[in-house]
Amino acid sequence: MKRDLITELASWKSSPLRKPLLLLGARQVGKTWLLQEFAREHYRNVVYVRFDRDERMKESFEKDFDMRRILTSLQLHAGESVVAGETLIILDEIQECQAALTSLKYFCEDLPEQHVVAAGSLLGLYEHRGTGFPVGKVNMLHLYPMSFCEFLTACGQGMMVELLQSRDWQMVSLFADRFAEYLRYYYFVGGMPEAVKVFSANRDFARVREVQGDLLAGYRRDFSKHAPAEHWPRIGMIWDSLPNQLARENKKFMCSEVQQGMRMRHLDMSLQWLYDAGLAYAVHRVSKPALPVNAYSERAFKLFHLDVGLLGAQAGLRAEVILDGNRIFQEFKGALAEQYVQQELRAVSRLEPYYWASSNGQSEIDFLVQQGMELVPLEVKAELNLTAKSLKFYCQKFAPAMAIRTSMAHYHVQRIPVVTGGEYTQLDIPLYALSQMGAECSALAGK
Repeated sequence: MKRDLITELASWKSSPLRKPLLLLGARQVGKTWLLQEFAREHYRNVVYVRFDRDERMKESFEKDFDMRRILTSLQLHAGESVVAGETLIILDEIQECQAALTSLKYFCEDLPEQHVVAAGSLLGLYEHRGTGFPVGKVNMLHLYPMSFCEFLTACGQGMMVELLQSRDWQMVSLFADRFAEYLRYYYFVGGMPEAVKVFSANRDFARVREVQGDLLAGYRRDFSKHAPAEHWPRIGMIWDSLPNQLARENKKFMCSEVQQGMRMRHLDMSLQWLYDAGLAYAVHRVSKPALPVNAYSERAFKLFHLDVGLLGAQAGLRAEVILDGNRIFQEFKGALAEQYVQQELRAVSRLEPYYWASSNGQSEIDFLVQQGMELVPLEVKAELNLTAKSLKFYCQKFAPAMAIRTSMAHYHVQRIPVVTGGEYTQLDIPLYALSQMGAECSALAGK
C-alpha cells in the first residue's frame, strides 16, 4: 500500500521552517500506518507513543512541560537514544492526552531540532480547540480516504497510475475500458484502507461489505460515545439521510429528508459535529462565481459522505451491480459520481469545492473550484451523456476562461465562443483521470 501524502511528509522533514506536525483525519483513514511507514522510509529509528494505551507516558506528559524531562522519558520508553534528524517521535491518539497536544507548542519553542509528528481523530482534536491548542506552533496535514490512484496502486495497477500521470491521452483512451472497470471497483470499495486491503487481497466483495459495515457501526457508536446527549440522535438521523440527500436530482441538503418538520436551526450543531469528526463535508452554494469565493458563500449546501464506498454500503448497493456493466454509474442518479469527484478534489487536488445555482433553480453547476486566479466550473456526468445545458448557460453568462466536464467520455479540448465576444476553453476529462485535472488546467492555461 502507498499513500501519496508521504511525499509531503518528506518535504516537511527537510523544511527549514519545520514545526511539530499534526496529522488530521477521520478515524480509520490510515494515519497511524502512514506515520509508521514514513518513519520506516526516512528515519533510523522511531519512538512511538499511543496515549489511549500507555498510562505511564500519559502521566509523564501531564506532569509539567519540562521538555528535557519529557525527552528523557521518551528515550526510556523506547529504550534507545533520540537523535535529532535521525529519530522520529510519533505521538499517536494525541486527543487522549490534552497535555501532549499542548506539548507540541513547547517542542516547537524548546526542542525545535527534534522531529515530532502527532496523530489523532479529528473529533477528539476539535474538542480541544480552546485552551492548550498549539495555535501557530504546528504544521498540519489532512489525510483523507485513499484516492483512486492510491487504490489502483494497492491493487497492483501501478502502471495504470503511471499512464494517467503521463497524460498521454491517446494511450489512456486505448485502455479506457480497463480504467472504467477499476473505477467501478473503486465506487464499490471506496478508499478506506481496510476495505481496500481486503479487496486487493482476493476481490471478495462480500467481505468488503462486511468491513464497511463494521466501519459504519463504529462511527455510529461514536455518535453516542462522543456527541452531547442532546445531539447524537439528530446526528444519526442526518447520517442516515445521506444516501437519500444525494440520490435526488437536486442534491441541495433538505431538512425534510432528515425528519418531517425539521428546521436548519435544529440541525446546525449536529451537522457541525459531523464536520468536526471528518465524517461529512458540506459544499456550499455561492451567490456569485467570483473571488474570493468564500465571500460569496451562502447558507445552502450539499452534504457529502466521507467515502464513496461507505456511501454505497450505507445505501445497500449490491455487489452484483459491479458485474452489470455501467449500471453502477447509474445508481442513485449520479450520486456516486459526484461523491467520488468531491472526494478526489479534496484528497488529490487539496481543493475546497463550492457549487452555483441560478436564482430560478433551473441551472446548476455541480462544482466550482479555484485554479490559480480563476474560478472554474466543473460539471459531472455519470456516463457518456455529455448534454450539459447548465454548463453552457453558465459559460455564456459568466465567460470563464475555462470550463470542465468530467464523464466516462474520452479526453477532449475545444474552444467555444461566447455570445458577448471572446471564447473559453472546455476540457473534457474522464472521471478516472480526474487526478490529472490540476496539471492539465495548468498546461492549457500556459498555451
